[in-house]
Amino acid sequence: MTTAAPAPTLQRRKLLARRIRWIVAATIGYNIIEAIVAVSSGVAASSAALIGFGLDSVVEVLSAAAIAWQFSVPDHESREKVTLKVIAVAFFALAAYVTADALFSLLSDREPEHSPVGIVLAAISVLIMPFLSWIERRTGRELGSASAVADSKQTLLCTYLSAAVLAGLLLNSLWGWAWADSVAALVIAVVAVREGIEAWRGETCCSPLETLIPGDDEATAEACDCCAPSSSSAPVPAPLGRTGAQR
Repeated sequence: MTTAAPAPTLQRRKLLARRIRWIVAATIGYNIIEAIVAVSSGVAASSAALIGFGLDSVVEVLSAAAIAWQFSVPDHESREKVTLKVIAVAFFALAAYVTADALFSLLSDREPEHSPVGIVLAAISVLIMPFLSWIERRTGRELGSASAVADSKQTLLCTYLSAAVLAGLLLNSLWGWAWADSVAALVIAVVAVREGIEAWRGETCCSPLETLIPGDDEATAEACDCCAPSSSSAPVPAPLGRTGAQR
């Protein structure tokens, strides 16, 4: 039996909600710049991976905007499920476009060109995105917001995609492996579909939406990366958190 930490006070919850709004603002600002640079350089280099990377940034902006809309009212829990649906649809739209463009590149004679700008952009994103994801995930988990945790996973996805795009661009530039660009793009699509399904179901990691509450055991939460699973025999938690023993 593990004793759960007490739920955050009303003042603490207000502070966490305000922190999420600041994180969202920073994420939107960075991803607008990232989208413009990635798409423009991707079109110039005929790179499906770079274009997909830029569109993923657009999805991140939409996702962050949905979070901003949710937390623009005091009763942000009432907008939780709608926000998750918006995030899921954005994931699916991204996957559909990137898959079509990558397959077209593989089946046609179109070969991506060397893109120094894309390489630098992907490298910068690999450094910046993990920090934004980490702080939003911790904040969302403490607040008990499934949508904030889902949005943090979208941001973390950007890190993985940045690494995949960086690898594809480097392989193409150094060894002329043009197919690596399209493979990197397909990696983006596969991960986007997976995350979209989880967001649509309200599952941001190891438990459904209803179990994403503050006060879960920290060690278990870290092991599951964002939340702790609850036993099927445990009572359904209240929206604002719980105290006491967790079975």
